[in-house]
Amino acid sequence: MSTLAEKVQRDLLLAIENDDLVLPTLPEVALRVREAAEDPDISIAALSKVIGNDAALTARIIKVVNSPLLRTNREINDLQTAIGRLGINYTCNLATGLAMEQMFQATTDVVDRKMREVWNKSTEVAAISHVLCRHYTRLLPDQATLAGLVHQIGVLPILTYAEEHGALMADSISLNHVIDKIHPILGERILRTWDFLEPIAVVPGQYCDFTRDSAAADYTDIVQVATLQSYLGTNHPFTQLDWQRIPAFAKLGLDPSTLLHDDEDLSVAMDAAMSMLQ
Repeated sequence: MSTLAEKVQRDLLLAIENDDLVLPTLPEVALRVREAAEDPDISIAALSKVIGNDAALTARIIKVVNSPLLRTNREINDLQTAIGRLGINYTCNLATGLAMEQMFQATTDVVDRKMREVWNKSTEVAAISHVLCRHYTRLLPDQATLAGLVHQIGVLPILTYAEEHGALMADSISLNHVIDKIHPILGERILRTWDFLEPIAVVPGQYCDFTRDSAAADYTDIVQVATLQSYLGTNHPFTQLDWQRIPAFAKLGLDPSTLLHDDEDLSVAMDAAMSMLQ
């Protein structure tokens, strides 16, 4: 590890320990959606008003409900019907996750490209997580999708720091090292600050722990396997691991040597999920 990476890592860890690091806040529409979701009596019409104030998010929700993965034989063109089709909880989780794309923007081109890269990877992992959840568990696909969308949220404050410290931004090796080491800690801290439910809040901090072995399959297992699958065909270090020794595969009932893309139905489902989230 370079001297620069060591210094940045030390500074960030100290800032985290002392609560001096400014953590990102949820976009306003996501805050309103989460507030609405906490109301057990929220109606479809009321939730529609909350989401409907954001035209881009409204369009995304309607796109999702009409995706090959979820659509019925009738196209849906209005938000209320879309929410009725998806369900309130599903819609709230999806809207919260999709609204976070607004956060992955920067004032400099270099950082903006890196943020786009992180968001694109997050949507890919979220799509695979959705499919894994539906086909291999009894967990909730909307929660799995949300877990995938937020699993790298801890990268945001690191890139914000890098944007203010040109030396780190100019040293991509050191930057990537710091991201790999620190983003799990930051990610879990952020989600706990946002009061995310425990099964989702722990995902950023645990999805890279390949020795982790919980009692039953959970969202961390799903995101972990989805992350590994997303790197197939690349030279990423994760592809060099012995996947047979990773407990998450067994808990999902998956053979690590069997590629999801080799299953035609799963491959089609993953393509549909990717299209749904883009």
